[in-house]
Amino acid sequence: MPVSSPSTPAGAGPADAAAAADAVRLERAVREYLGHLQVERGLSANTLAAYRRDLARYVRFLAGAGVREVDAVREEHVSAFVAALRDGGDGASALTASSAARTASAVRGWHRFLLAEGRAGDDPSAEVRPPAPPRRLPKALAVDEVAGLLQVAGLGEGPAALRDRALLELLYGCGARISEAVGLDLDDVSPAALGEDGVVRLRGKGSKERIVPMGSFARAALEAYLVRARPQLTASGRGSPAVFLNTRGARLSRQSAWATLQAAAGRAGIVRAVSPHTLRHSFATHLLQGGADVRVVQELLGHASVATTQVYTLVTADSLREVHSVTHPRARFPAAASGVTTPSRAD
Repeated sequence: MPVSSPSTPAGAGPADAAAAADAVRLERAVREYLGHLQVERGLSANTLAAYRRDLARYVRFLAGAGVREVDAVREEHVSAFVAALRDGGDGASALTASSAARTASAVRGWHRFLLAEGRAGDDPSAEVRPPAPPRRLPKALAVDEVAGLLQVAGLGEGPAALRDRALLELLYGCGARISEAVGLDLDDVSPAALGEDGVVRLRGKGSKERIVPMGSFARAALEAYLVRARPQLTASGRGSPAVFLNTRGARLSRQSAWATLQAAAGRAGIVRAVSPHTLRHSFATHLLQGGADVRVVQELLGHASVATTQVYTLVTADSLREVHSVTHPRARFPAAASGVTTPSRAD
């Protein structure tokens, strides 16, 4: 997975040629790191492509600064690059805080790798902090909104209606990512999956597997689809092992699954934006609202760190405050009150 090598335009001066040569030397170290990420950590192709783009920009920046070897990188180089990400000072497009933080994370990971492999004497990025992205709380649907969405998902005739209901029930019932759901094979559904203790095996980021229980609604919808609809879809294809099939008998794509959800949201009268990840957010939020431990939710979602899951606790706390302020008789002062009233004996 090579990083694009900079070319030296015809007529370029010696400085341009030297910068290009510097970048080529640095790229060798980047290729080693990308190979490590692919083989040792099993990152997805999309994640590797993002790392490749981020580090290619960093390499160009270092080469332009006259840095010829990885051991010549200093903390001020890393700091200047992080600043350039936000204002476009390196000649490339300025990034949002979240995109700049992602790129800075790739740079720090590369330097940690170089230090661990003995390719560098220190880590110049260790004290450089990436820009803090704005904290965006996930937007979950209310329980009744999810119920309405799932109710209309299976409306219509033919096998596609049963498939769509099973797909959305699984997304919400298991907190699955859309890629995990459409990536399911028949072998990933346990023989007992349609029984009382049914589970499903999901393959998450970095090819990590986890076992997640299915609720009764998801099991019933999946059983109806597998028994009554999937055989009809299989007849149009070449025997795909995928659980969810399109009308040609091939594996359902993420784009088609997304369109299925959008159509159901429209029929349910949900006007705000709804994505497959909205159902995952709703799954986590509703579990926590029901009293689930955050570490259990972490395991169900497949998060590597509980810190990622804890963002949902903020959503739940906000909901509790809102309910308290609306329903508790002493949560807010009366509109006509000019000061604090004295509690009566009944209080």
